[in-house]
Amino acid sequence: MIVQSKGMRLSKKILLITGWGGGAELLQPLHEALQQQGHCVDRINIFNALDEQVLQQQVEYARAFDVILGWSLGGQLATLLVHQMEKQYEEEKILITLASNPCFVVQENWSTAMPIETFQQFKQSFEQDAITTLKRFGLLVCQGADTARKDFLAMQKLIRPQPIALLKQGLLMLEQINLVEMYENYQGDQLHVIAEHDALVPYQVVQNIQNLAAKNLYVVSIYGASHGFPCFMVEQTVQIIKDFIQ
Repeated sequence: MIVQSKGMRLSKKILLITGWGGGAELLQPLHEALQQQGHCVDRINIFNALDEQVLQQQVEYARAFDVILGWSLGGQLATLLVHQMEKQYEEEKILITLASNPCFVVQENWSTAMPIETFQQFKQSFEQDAITTLKRFGLLVCQGADTARKDFLAMQKLIRPQPIALLKQGLLMLEQINLVEMYENYQGDQLHVIAEHDALVPYQVVQNIQNLAAKNLYVVSIYGASHGFPCFMVEQTVQIIKDFIQ
């Protein structure tokens, strides 16, 4: 039995989707903190959304949840899932993305993203030396926060080795996925939380997302935060989620 704390409304079923590179363990602290709030939480790794069959399996799984919440690439995957549920079943879930960009790499209709050349260099370096590139990526996740060094060490303990094939699929998704229209057209409630000192998602994205002609779209900034804030600023992240879903 879940006992509701004062001022808290009914508990929600929350699906957490992690980002690229380190596995679902990275969101374990956030998972546990949300459970302590009385929510029923499950946590999954990235999946290949470019494969229609895989995407559909995840859509069917996600239907059991009220809130679909994703970090970085996981935020893009969460967006794809809520879009599919709305399109196929006319079900509107609460969408929350953390440190996520509707386009990770610059595209024609979205300029606040990683330059194509930078991304191609990263992809090439991953092909040549996956381990060193993953370490560099980990440093970028923590970069920008005052606690970057401490955060990087904490992150190393949570990272689990990932299948190279899955990581390659993830890079392909980051390169190709463009969700601008989905952000604009989604009828459900959506919250996008952006970090001020994110080394992977330009902070200017806040203004661009706010400018989209979407119905129930909200944007929150976290000052002094790095891309990894869902892992390292758990209390603050939980508070933002709690305020929104209530």
